[in-house]
Amino acid sequence: MRIITVREALNEAMSQEMARDKTVILMGCDVAVRGNPFGVSKGLLQKLGPKRIIDTPISEAGFTGVGVGAAAMGLRPIVEILYSDWITLAMDQIVNMAAKMRYMFGGNIEMPLVIRAPFGAGGGNAAQHSQSFEAWFNNVPGLKVAAPITAYDLKGMLTTAIRDNNPVIFFEHKRAYQHKGEVPEEQYTVPFGKAAIRREGKDITIVSYSMMALRSIEAAEELEKEGISCEVIDLRSLVPLDYDTVMESIRKTNRVVVAQESHLRGSLASDIVAEIIDRGFDYLDAPPIRVGSLNVPMPYNIGLENMVVPNKETIKQAVYKALGNK
Repeated sequence: MRIITVREALNEAMSQEMARDKTVILMGCDVAVRGNPFGVSKGLLQKLGPKRIIDTPISEAGFTGVGVGAAAMGLRPIVEILYSDWITLAMDQIVNMAAKMRYMFGGNIEMPLVIRAPFGAGGGNAAQHSQSFEAWFNNVPGLKVAAPITAYDLKGMLTTAIRDNNPVIFFEHKRAYQHKGEVPEEQYTVPFGKAAIRREGKDITIVSYSMMALRSIEAAEELEKEGISCEVIDLRSLVPLDYDTVMESIRKTNRVVVAQESHLRGSLASDIVAEIIDRGFDYLDAPPIRVGSLNVPMPYNIGLENMVVPNKETIKQAVYKALGNK
């Protein structure tokens, strides 16, 4: 199978869906002429024209609102928020409009809206360009939330998101666009609500998503050399979240670490741990351990950023703690 980058996989998903369905459009800052600063939509304007690949003014509230209205009237918009930090400017449109309209109109209006949002830290982008807001949207009924990390999953889940009649917040880690993986040329879908077991193990379960799923795999590979067998679960979609796979793993290992990149206070990891305790407290032989960024604004300085953001060593230390080794 061919190997392509994450940015190429996302571009292909959008291009193929737009060729298949004439109601799919893409809008956002710099998505057309520039092809997105990360190169994700490069070439789509030339393929599909300015009526379907639309450069917008720098107004997230404005063009997200346009996307909500377009979805309500029968189009299938993909709205790109250039950095997920600026999704804050469109919260009214997302939380009070997109997430509620189908419910408030008794199902008579569908909301096939995808909001793509590059998120995460790394590279010294500082406090206003490094945030992860997935926990905010976990708290909003009516939204689906996806955060895949492999090129295969990003193409398949973006295709799924575009075809969904509900609003989807689609988080892409900005440090992963250059990552490569095996991706089929043909169209395919990857379902929401089904986690992937990246490594099987018997001693402890590591639950993670996005960039921390990759870091968890790295940690598990090193721990294997020490005789510690880790089962690594990549959630892929956060709403809905595949608790069946998580709990089945914990029944086997009896210990769990939940790893995320975003801040721990009020976090998705905290919610996952609470759900694990509700569903299977008696399966646990040790308290669940959470891994996440320190509760401080993201520093610009690379050295300080590395102190704030968890890595494979942070995850390894959490595993040791859960096992009572160190």
